[in-house]
Amino acid sequence: MKENRIASLLRQEKKLLLAYYMPEFPVPGSTLPVLEALQENGADIIELGIPFSDPVGDGPVIQEAAQIAIGNGVTVKHLLELVRKARAGEGCEPVTAPILLMGYCNPLIAYGGDCFLHDAVEAGVDGLLLPDLPPEEAGDFLERAKSFGLTVVFLISPVTPPERIELIDSLSTDFSYCLAVNATTGTAKLSGADADAAVEKYLRRVRRHARKKFVVGFGIRDKARVEQIWRLADGAVVGSALLQHVAGAVTPGECARLAGEFWRSLR
Repeated sequence: MKENRIASLLRQEKKLLLAYYMPEFPVPGSTLPVLEALQENGADIIELGIPFSDPVGDGPVIQEAAQIAIGNGVTVKHLLELVRKARAGEGCEPVTAPILLMGYCNPLIAYGGDCFLHDAVEAGVDGLLLPDLPPEEAGDFLERAKSFGLTVVFLISPVTPPERIELIDSLSTDFSYCLAVNATTGTAKLSGADADAAVEKYLRRVRRHARKKFVVGFGIRDKARVEQIWRLADGAVVGSALLQHVAGAVTPGECARLAGEFWRSLR
């Protein structure tokens, strides 16, 4: 089986910058030009949200983006078709950056487990991050996903004890995703000496107990925070701030321009 793009990327000794984008937000037709713009401006991995009506781990920015995406016709099937077009260069320059789908279990169960895994791989998806999939209960799904060549990423939080960090690290296929703070997406505030010290202590604990690489998300909004996280982890994830930057766009072209402009400011 051919090695997927995420595994290939993680073998490189570089700090990663990951983008989270909700497809077809804020206007229909935005996804392909935004993917092209993010890739052109240095997004190492692109996370695409799977819109869901009850996103329990997300704050108001991503909740609103998900509702708009649903209103703009995004289903799991449509999302996979967008990934296929991005890979094929239909409507944009071919997207070669790794693509990770981030969402909740219900839409995938409704689609059909193995049917979804097969179709995701065929479309060009490289991995999955499902926040409501407990690692302790993920065994069967994890083995099925790995058999299709998909990376599966699990979450670590600031209150995760050392023995569970080791468990999550062992189960995550290629890397783990650390929540910078205990908060929903877009609501975390990483500021002040005390907050910075707490994040540093937490991530040093993760480094002691994790053998694989890990990235950090939640509350990262600008270049200074990206560089702060790079000193402590292997990558930084920016999502809500990107969505807020493009939210005012009224055309797909304007959305792509704003996405590219914001991503250049992080690099």
